[in-house]
This record gives sequence, structure tokens and C-alpha cells, in this order.
Amino acid sequence: MTDHLEDGLPTGWVVASLIEIAYLNPRWLDREPGQDEVVSFVPMAAVEAESGRLDSSSTRAWKEVSKGYTRFQEGDVLFAKITPCMENGKFAIAKGLIGGRAAGSTEFHVIRPIHGVEAKLLLYFLLRDSLRGEARVRMKGAAGQLRVPPEFLAQVQIPLPPSTEQRRIIGEIEKQFTRLEAAVGALKRVQANLKRYRASVLKAACEGRLVPTEAELARAEGRDYEPADKLLARILKERRARWEADQLAKMHTAGKPPKDDKWKAKYKEPAPPDPINLPRLPEGWLAASMDQITTQVGDVDHRMPTPASSGIPYISTKDFYGENGIDFDHAKRISPRDYAALARKIRPEPEDILLSRYGTVGEVRKVVWDVEFQASYSIAIAKPLQAMVTTDYVVLALKSEVVQAQMRRDIRASSQPDLGLEYIRKLALPLAPLAEQQRIVAEVERRLSVIDELEAVVETNLKRAERLRQAILKRAFEGKLVPQNPSDEPAGILLERVRAERARLEPQRRRRPRNETRTESRKAS
Repeated sequence: MTDHLEDGLPTGWVVASLIEIAYLNPRWLDREPGQDEVVSFVPMAAVEAESGRLDSSSTRAWKEVSKGYTRFQEGDVLFAKITPCMENGKFAIAKGLIGGRAAGSTEFHVIRPIHGVEAKLLLYFLLRDSLRGEARVRMKGAAGQLRVPPEFLAQVQIPLPPSTEQRRIIGEIEKQFTRLEAAVGALKRVQANLKRYRASVLKAACEGRLVPTEAELARAEGRDYEPADKLLARILKERRARWEADQLAKMHTAGKPPKDDKWKAKYKEPAPPDPINLPRLPEGWLAASMDQITTQVGDVDHRMPTPASSGIPYISTKDFYGENGIDFDHAKRISPRDYAALARKIRPEPEDILLSRYGTVGEVRKVVWDVEFQASYSIAIAKPLQAMVTTDYVVLALKSEVVQAQMRRDIRASSQPDLGLEYIRKLALPLAPLAEQQRIVAEVERRLSVIDELEAVVETNLKRAERLRQAILKRAFEGKLVPQNPSDEPAGILLERVRAERARLEPQRRRRPRNETRTESRKAS
């Protein structure tokens, strides 16, 4: 089982299984804390993905955590066994613990290296993508709650260098990782600055500061212009006319033509805007609600359709990616029959706007795909009055902090953040004259296209840095990261010593009760 690993390893190295060189999930501590002794408490959130960093500042009394939590001590390696924490690399060395002891998430495997095996070497071995890929295949449990079984870790084969070389390898990895993290930090600062610039462009656009206003141009050119209040009056008139035409068509289709105009009284006036905290708008602008500038804002029935192996894409917020993308290829599918039933209420069409309203709130997409698909109830579908308002302008307004702040204000507190449709309809959008909307959109697209290009370069380099990180780890465990020293004690001798120590101590630890130390301390007192 280990021959293929031993081939090509440097002289003095051996291959060992994890269970040979470390204790896996040991039930004992070197010293049992007293019941009232304060120890570190480490939830899963305290472990940073990929970096091996751990926040051990949270504390609890030992009597609160001695049962029902994972117990570990200074120097142990913590391995997150549940998805997605395992896939994200939430692994760390327990250090800086109060009293050297701690308890934490039950979703940790604890790996305690035997004397002569460096904990950091095990940590770096576990952080390799190839090992996590193997672990992913071996995970067990219910979907969404899969866990890495201890049997997998026990049988993991590790190329083991001599003790002194272990320390040289760790030193070189840390030196190269320090340089890499400095570069990654610089890239992430650029990424954050680009994000702030994107937000500032949208904010300026929605406050009338990005391009000359229509009022300013009209004065300079000595002409009239249509201000937003007159534009909104046209929009509302068109909105009602479309509703009446739709209702009339339905009545004629049903063979029930109206005898008079009383049915027109059923028209529901659109919700007015809630312009709280809107910035002062430029001359010729006004606040309009989403309901006023659309023919419909709605979502599908809140009944989850039966998944199908093929059929119509049924997207949710998790299928949104980047600034504008939707991943149709990996979305759920529903049958044409279920699609037709859901589409009777509402369905996405080109030029519609999708707004995530459940779970992740505030993600915006313009429908540019001429394909049939349906949006789940986690997404609101808005249908702007085309030719009366620029859809791209509405999209950028919804993405701006001016409107995002309103969404955050109106989110209902529950197990999942939820923005109700009634609040979406009342969102106050700064409405500019139509010609000005078109100029704003053109200028925003020009500026954001430059940001998009820079963000793509940064993302490419971040991925390159991660590949380099993995390449460093790969070379380390191939014996190619640091030179070998012929005078180092061979790892085979270390392994024999580790086995002997384990054989000597294991019977004693099996016989020792878990509360032995506590009992002895009571007798002494």
C-alpha cells in the first residue's frame, strides 16, 4: 500500500500511516482541568480557512464543556470533518490555550502527534488539496451533512522526513508562505479598493453627480426637457393602460365582455415610494417606487416543485455568480408541466430584473438570456415599463448603496434574512429624466468595464497564488523544498522510536480512568 509513495522519496525518508505517528481523537488529556478552571473554547468559526490560524480567546469553565464537546490540548492538530468546513481547509494547531487545555466544536477530529513528529508538518500535509479531494470521496452521512470518517484519517499515508529535516521544511514553508501572504494581502487590498470605487460610481450616478444633469444641459442649450415628475406621470398612465388592456383581453377570452366601465375601478394604484434617508436629488429628479415604474413585482408560489433530471432550469440565489452572471448549467431542473404551472403567475423574460430576497438579499440581475427558465421564490421578478424607463438604470439604482441601505433596513429577522415583496414595491429609486438615465448608464458601463477588467486580473492572480501555495506543499512532501543532510538521523529510526513509545504508553492510557488526575488532586487536598 505504501510502495508507490516510497518510490522517489529522498534517502532517509519513510512512509507511515497517520495512526502510527499520532493519536486520533484521544479521549485523554495530559492533565484534567478542575471543574471550575477556565479553559479556552474553540467553535468552528474560530478557525480561519486555509491559514491554520486559530482564535483561542473565548473561554468557559471546564464543567460547562467537559461533556458534549471535543476536548484537546496545546499542540493538537484540529481537522474540520464536516462539509463545507473540511473543503475550506478549516484546520489549525491548538495553541495559546488558557491552561493549555480546551474544548470546542464536535465537528473537529483531533490529531495528537507523538514526540518527534512536528504538528506543523501534519497541518501542512492536511492542507494539501489532493488530500482534501480524497477525503471528499470518503465522506459519509446525509447530503449537506457529510463528514470525514476517522477511519480515513487513520489510514492516510504520510511521507515522513527525519526530525531535523521536518523543522527545515516547516521553516522554508513559512518563509515562502509569508511572502505569498504579503502578495495576496496586496491583491485583496486592490480588490477592496475596486469594490469601493464601484460603489462610489453607483452612488454618484444615483445622486446626479456622474454626468451633467438634463436640467443643466437644457439651460446651457436654451431648450426644454421632460423632468422626472412628467416622465412619472406618463409611466403611471401607461401602467394603467396596460393593466386595462390585459384585463379586457382576459374578459373577452373568457367570453364575458364588460357591459360598462365599472371594472376599471378594480385597478390598484401602485405603492408610493418610502423616500426615508434618500439623498437630496438634483433639479428635474424625483423619488419613484419600484411599484410605480413596473407592471409587476412578484414571485412564484412558495411550493417547491419536484426536481427533475432534465427540463427547465429553476434558479435560486445560489446560482448567481460574479456581478451579473447566472449559472444555468448547475441549477435545479423542473418539468415543463411544473414550469407552465408556475409561469401562470409570473416568469422571467428578457429585460426583466431579478432581485434576491431570501437568504442572500440584494443581489440584482438583468435578464439578458433568451431562454426559458424559472426563478424560485427566493428571487423577486420585476418587469419595468420598457421605453418609459431604462432597465439598466433601474439595475444600477438597485445595486447602489442608496437603495441597498433601504433593503437592509426592511429585512425581516428570521432564521433566514427575508425581504418581503411589499417592501420591494416601496423601494424609493432616484428617478432621472429619461435622456439623463441613458447618459448615466453609458458612463457607468464605461467606468465599470475598466473595473471589471482589473478585478479579473486580480482574481486570476489570487488563483495563481493559491496554486503556488499548493505547489510549495507538494514539493515539500516530495523532499524537493529543502536539501537533505546525510548526517540527519533517518526517519526509519524515528518511526521505530515512535512505535516503541506508543507501545509503552498505550496500555497505561487504556487503564487510566478519565477522572484519575482529578481524583488524585482531591486526595492531595
